[in-house]
Amino acid sequence: MKRLLVICGATATGKTALAVECAKKLDSEIISADSQLIYRGLNIGTAKPAQAEMQGVMHHMIDIISPEDSFSVSEYEERALPIADRLLGEDKTPVICGGTGFYINSILYKLGYGKTGSDVNVRRKYENILATEGKDHLFSLLSEADPETAAVLHPNDTKRVIRALEIFDVTGRKKSDQRDELVPRYAYEAFAIDFPRDELYRRIDARVDEMFERGLVEEVRELMDRGIDTSYQCFQAIGYKEVCEGLKNKLNDSTMRDIIKQNTRHYAKRQLTFFKKLKGIHWLKPQEATADNVLELYNDNQS
Repeated sequence: MKRLLVICGATATGKTALAVECAKKLDSEIISADSQLIYRGLNIGTAKPAQAEMQGVMHHMIDIISPEDSFSVSEYEERALPIADRLLGEDKTPVICGGTGFYINSILYKLGYGKTGSDVNVRRKYENILATEGKDHLFSLLSEADPETAAVLHPNDTKRVIRALEIFDVTGRKKSDQRDELVPRYAYEAFAIDFPRDELYRRIDARVDEMFERGLVEEVRELMDRGIDTSYQCFQAIGYKEVCEGLKNKLNDSTMRDIIKQNTRHYAKRQLTFFKKLKGIHWLKPQEATADNVLELYNDNQS
């Protein structure tokens, strides 16, 4: 079976560099799985790879939408899957690289609802509500019926909002009370670099310091001058949100840095928790994180 190669894990662990080296050796392309790299103009705070870092390897799902736009997991899935299928059809190994677990899962798995019933008429009812009254009203219906599910979905993710409402109507039970199943879509080998926690935190601190030196505050100011603020989805990203609020509250750079470092450490812990649940993932010590080692493990498991 054709397989995908996944390079994932916590922020600041060197995923991009490892993925690029693997893609070069495989003569393939990279599909980014990062919920902030999708935005044009958000470069410094997202640690977006420069052309030199890409080393001529095609990177997909980067710079695909404006900062004014919102973007859902469903939209990511719709755009990323055809790229993976095309590469597999060309007998190439798609290299998925990123730290947004829901993006990665949307490629590797399709969501199954087990014995949960479905009703095309109910679904069409909510599709009509979406068409006539808009996604915000649709989302408000879900918030009333199933606030737990609404808390983990975005209003723009209308497919999943409609599905959750359909489940509630058909079964009388909230989707959040039911056990979903992840149905494999592709075979894959996944790898993550496992730094000791204190070393990971030092790398995070160094990355934040570098972002400020490269002009993160100025980047945020320019976006704010365009009317972008924390009401926009893109400014929920760590780094942008803190600087935006810091500028409004007249905080100094040192204070903003400390807040971003702390929030990034918390985010890295959540990423590690998520990826520890990814089936069959290989955790590499930093000294083992080379393309040759990754591809040797990938090929050893091919059978």
